[in-house]
Amino acid sequence: MNNEIKKVLEAVRSGDMSVDDALLKIKTEPFEDIGFAKVDLHRKVRQGVAEVVYGAGKTPEQIMGILAVMQKHGQDIILITRMSQEAADIIGKSYELEYHKEARVGIIGKLPVPDGIGNIVVATGGTSDIPVAEEAALTAQVLGNQVVRLYDVGVAGLHRTLAHLEDIMGASVIIAIAGMEGALASVIGGLADCPVIAVPTSIGYGASYGGLSALLSMLNSCASGVSVVNIDNGFGAGYLASMINHMDAKKEA
Repeated sequence: MNNEIKKVLEAVRSGDMSVDDALLKIKTEPFEDIGFAKVDLHRKVRQGVAEVVYGAGKTPEQIMGILAVMQKHGQDIILITRMSQEAADIIGKSYELEYHKEARVGIIGKLPVPDGIGNIVVATGGTSDIPVAEEAALTAQVLGNQVVRLYDVGVAGLHRTLAHLEDIMGASVIIAIAGMEGALASVIGGLADCPVIAVPTSIGYGASYGGLSALLSMLNSCASGVSVVNIDNGFGAGYLASMINHMDAKKEA
């Protein structure tokens, strides 16, 4: 919150913003009630990141209503997660929407120039984990991060992981995404000197219980510095990785 207000005050000092405009920006109502949603207009001020639209369970008309409010209040890039192809087709007629079908992610606006302290590595155990990985990677990119994708580097062929040691050891944050027994997070956690965010996926046979087996395995990782988000929660991993990757920038601000 302090960073956003500081930017407003610096804009006033430099002459890029008038006192009246600055006062209006600070006094803006914290949310706008449009009946079916209360759109959070102060989230970027509070948390440094503007509100993200969770598309599942919302009609295309509801999503467009939320988008209209966001754009009216100056949000220049909008992330929509868990959006269906059908919704994307309808929304794309009214908005310049970039839809990523595999990740079920929609993006309105241009990706920002990366301003994090380093690279976020997104690694998957297998090709089947890529949809969750893409949700994580696209989230991180929308939030201003340089992302390195390492897909299908799971422990069934450990040499594939070891072939990317330079990327792994040079990362600021690593997101390790795997189903089955979820061992990738422990392997990467034992190699890297940065935080590792483990994402269990619902990929696997019967006894994987829809990702529960991988979740429990990751929670019990013997590697230090491994944290775990919920099953298939690529968005949560990408968001957390971005926060970690901007800590120095926040300190300097």
